[in-house]
Amino acid sequence: MTAIWSVDTERFYNNALKVIQNNQLMAVVKNNAYHYGLEFAVNQFLEAGINTFSTTSLREAIRIRQLAPNATIFLMNAVYEFDKVRDNQIQMTLPSLAFYYQHLEDLKGIEVHLEYENLLHRSGLKTIDEIREVLIHHRNDKSNEKVHITGLWTHFGYADEFDVPEYDIERKAWLTVVKNLLDEGYQFDMIHAQNSASYYREHGVFENHTHARVGIALYGSRPYATIDEKSIEQALTVKGNVIQVREVNEGDYCGYSFAFEATHNHTQLAVVDIGYGDGILKSRAKHEALINGKRYPIRALMMSHMFVEVDHHVHAQDEVLLYNNDIRIDEFTFKGVGANSEQLSAMNHDSLIKEYR
Repeated sequence: MTAIWSVDTERFYNNALKVIQNNQLMAVVKNNAYHYGLEFAVNQFLEAGINTFSTTSLREAIRIRQLAPNATIFLMNAVYEFDKVRDNQIQMTLPSLAFYYQHLEDLKGIEVHLEYENLLHRSGLKTIDEIREVLIHHRNDKSNEKVHITGLWTHFGYADEFDVPEYDIERKAWLTVVKNLLDEGYQFDMIHAQNSASYYREHGVFENHTHARVGIALYGSRPYATIDEKSIEQALTVKGNVIQVREVNEGDYCGYSFAFEATHNHTQLAVVDIGYGDGILKSRAKHEALINGKRYPIRALMMSHMFVEVDHHVHAQDEVLLYNNDIRIDEFTFKGVGANSEQLSAMNHDSLIKEYR
């Protein structure tokens, strides 16, 4: 028996349709499509009607081009392999004023999106005046070959935070930048800013924007807790198996380094064939697993195993669910285990059996 990571393909596709809601989305497929598999995710999103993708990796962007010859592909990180960007018709962020001036020659023929830094401070032009400087310099450049400015974008760092004012601050700052630039007569083929949290908070795509740039919702996790579970469905199942059930007594320690002490005699512990070596976070192991439709507490986590305290209804070879649509990744996000993407990224696909159903 080996632990399994599996995706219900039909549910994944149907969830994408639910998330799209007749809007124009740019699907974020970075980090191997949140570890769902780049080829799988791109093909499903194409079938669902999404033809615009973004990633942080040039290598992934080139793979997307091979999978989707007619797609729009946006690279959120600045890179320096300009010939590859140009040859594969990949659009790229413009991360700073210094980058623009330093690489004017390198950027010829490449489509760039001007990035506004905003509160995240990860990358981007710092002010609307810096954006204007690039636009004016570009307009005054009369050379036959030059960079093509086709997009304008930012990233919200606080859209899933409800008890602080930062989202309202970054949202207002961004919308002011967009309005002022459009009022001044500047035009962009693409304007995008919203992640999954902002997309759901705003009930769709901002006015004057061409796309929302959605990631985690397309992979079946809610960005915040008040979203109805039925509006975003999880297609992923992560499960192990009960190898055997062991009986221990009061005072017995189980697992490494006194991980769990039995508090009563005849305690039943299921030994399960999945552990942190397979990508189960220690913070996730503070909660429950689902066996035969009932939740049981995880008592100890090891590299290749875990102990789950059970009752006489659990037997060897029973399935042990760590994640599925009834015991969702986002549930544990809201319990403080870690971000949706953190739990997904932890999965070890070299040790887990990976399957698509």
